[in-house]
Amino acid sequence: MAHTGITGSAPPKRRLSWNDPTVRAVVYQVVALGLVGLGIWYLVSNTLHNLETRKIASGFGFLAQEAGFAIGESPIYFGPENTYARAILVGLLNTLRVAVVGIILATLLGTIMGIARLSKNWLIAKIASVYVEVVRNIPLLLQLFFWYALITELAPGPRQALNPLPGVFISNRGVKVPAPTDHFAYDLAAFGFLLAIVLAVLVANWAKKRQDATGQSFPLIRVSLGLIIGLPILGWLLGGAPMELDIPELKGFNFSGGATLSPEYAALLAGLVIYTGGFIAEVVRSGIQAVYYGQWEAASALGLRRSLVLRLVVLPQALRVIVPPMTSQYLNITKNSSLAIAIGYPDIVSIANTTLNQTGQAIEGILIIMGVYLSFSLSISLFMNWYNKHIALVER
Repeated sequence: MAHTGITGSAPPKRRLSWNDPTVRAVVYQVVALGLVGLGIWYLVSNTLHNLETRKIASGFGFLAQEAGFAIGESPIYFGPENTYARAILVGLLNTLRVAVVGIILATLLGTIMGIARLSKNWLIAKIASVYVEVVRNIPLLLQLFFWYALITELAPGPRQALNPLPGVFISNRGVKVPAPTDHFAYDLAAFGFLLAIVLAVLVANWAKKRQDATGQSFPLIRVSLGLIIGLPILGWLLGGAPMELDIPELKGFNFSGGATLSPEYAALLAGLVIYTGGFIAEVVRSGIQAVYYGQWEAASALGLRRSLVLRLVVLPQALRVIVPPMTSQYLNITKNSSLAIAIGYPDIVSIANTTLNQTGQAIEGILIIMGVYLSFSLSISLFMNWYNKHIALVER
C-alpha cells in the first residue's frame, strides 16, 4: 500500500516581506547605521578640508617635537628638552595619581560617614548628616578654591615653615618630607608591598570559603596588616637595609631635596575626596537600610556584636545595592579631576591645553583629552561591572 503522508519534509522557505517585523527592524538598523556613518564621514572630510584650506597642520606628528616648557609637578623626570608625548604622559600620570588615591580615600570617608549616619549616638549621626548636606550642596569648584586658599594663605612661607617632625616642613610651598635614596632595597620593598596585596586578596578568598564551610572566622585584618607591613620590611632587609634618606633643606626661598606634597595636589585631592565622600555616604546609608531589619535581629540573637553584624551580615548583602551607584561616583571623581586646571595642578587637561596653544592643533589636543578620560571611565566601568557580577546572588 502506497504511503500517502508527507514525512520528513523541510519547512517552507521564509520569504522576505515588508510586513515581517524582523525584516523591517533589520532595514531600519542598516539605514540608521548608514546615516551615522555618512554623518561621521561628512564631519571628518569637512574638517580636513577646512584645515587644509587654512594651512593648519593636522595629525599627531607634533608629539615627537620638543615641548619647550617645564612642568612644576611630575612623577617622572620631565624637562623642556623632552617631547610633547612625554608631557602628555606626565599629565596622564598626574591625573591617575589623583583619581586612584581619590577613589580609595573617598570610599573610606564615605563608608565611615554613611555608617555614622545610622549610628544610635545622636551627636555622631547629626555630625555625619551635617557633613553630607553641606558638602553635597556647595559646588565642587568653590570647594577647590576654598581648600587651595586655606593651604596657600594660612600656611607660613618657607623661611617660617613649621617643623613638626625632624626633616618634615610645612609651608605654603607644600609639605616636604624625607624621601628614600635611589637604592635597590627600596625596589625590593615596593615589590614586597605589591606581593603583600596579592597575598592578602588570596587569603581573603580562602578565609571566606573556610568560613562558609566551617563557620569559623579568620583574623583576616591582622594577617593582611602583617603581610602589608612585614613583606616590604623583609624586602628592605634583604636589600641591605640602607638608612640613607634624602632630607629636605632650605636653600634660598625654597626647599630642595626630599619629596613634596604640593598645595595644588593637596587641595585638589581634599576637594574631590570630601565632596564625593558626601555622595558615597548616602549610597552606603541607603544600601545598608535596604537590607531587611530582620537580618540585624537574627544575627544579634546569635550573640554577635553590632560591629560584627554590620561587617559579616549586613554589609555583604548591602554591597549588591551599593556597587552600581558607587560606580557612578568613581566615574565622577575621575572626570571631576579635570577641574584641576582651576588651581594650577598639571593634569592631562592643563598640559594638553598648553600643548595645543603652542602647536595650534586644537582638534588633536581635545581628542587626546577625550581618549584619556574615555579610557579611564571604561576601565572603571568594566572592573566595577565584573565585581558587581562577582557578588551577585546566584539563582538555583
